[in-house]
Amino acid sequence: MMPFANRYSFNVDGLKDCQATIARYYGVEKENILLTAGSSIVLDFCARFFYKTGGNIVAADPTFFVLPATAKKLGLIVNAVPIDSNRKIDLSAMLSTINNDTQLVYLVNPNNPTGTLLKPDAMKSFCAEASKKSAVLIDEAYLDFLDAPDNESMIPLAAGNPNILVTRTFSKIHGMAGMRMGFVISHPDRIKQLEQALFNESQVAISNLTLAAALASLQDEEHRAYCKQKNATSRDYAFKSLKEMKFDPIPSVTNFILFPIGNDYEGNFADFMLTKNIYLRSATYFGQKCCRVSVGTLDEMQQFIKVMKETWKA
Repeated sequence: MMPFANRYSFNVDGLKDCQATIARYYGVEKENILLTAGSSIVLDFCARFFYKTGGNIVAADPTFFVLPATAKKLGLIVNAVPIDSNRKIDLSAMLSTINNDTQLVYLVNPNNPTGTLLKPDAMKSFCAEASKKSAVLIDEAYLDFLDAPDNESMIPLAAGNPNILVTRTFSKIHGMAGMRMGFVISHPDRIKQLEQALFNESQVAISNLTLAAALASLQDEEHRAYCKQKNATSRDYAFKSLKEMKFDPIPSVTNFILFPIGNDYEGNFADFMLTKNIYLRSATYFGQKCCRVSVGTLDEMQQFIKVMKETWKA
């Protein structure tokens, strides 16, 4: 199908049912889903949608930054709940942090930047309880890198409960980060509220080329399985190599690895690695300077480890 980039999507027959096609793939109705230009815009808009003077959101610390950062700019209090000793989101602590002023609970599963997973049964129990007190938004950007039964989505819960929302993206396993394609799923009543408040205009930001690519990728199960296997091979190699270098990387189920580099390291580690043509992120998490490296091809990860061995001073 030609993308017809010169037209608006509603004038292209092959794209008119894109929302319904994606909804069917995830087992929900068209009324359960809103398409968005990536999932980050969902996080930004949800912070604005649930904003209330004197209100707060509950989120893990650390977690993906967009929603908490937007909330703080708006004036919402962000009740950041530290991850536990296993570097996993502490669901019990998050549940106990919810109060009468909580407008939204934000969960990233698997979490970013730690790469750790909350099991489906624990997630379902948490969502059922937390949604009685507040809206709950689950960011499942990295769930596609997991195998059954750990890759069970909370989408079925969201489709029937206005207080549960799930956002997904085509940026990760589909490899479309630069093309900006995502969506949010919830009960039709909530979707209608989101659409009327903020989200309706955002859908025209999705290009026809992006919509065509998303539909093609959705149908290519074989390629996504191939990408997942290649990612796991590269991730396992990098994890093992870092362990051999006496680092303590956090076991990851995603396409990135986070590991402490020690507070004695001076300077910006990401800037230093950039001089070696290695692109990564460095920041301080749970009181330690850390490096977060995305998983590339096996050749790229071998080059990363080679540079680390040549330049790292423990």
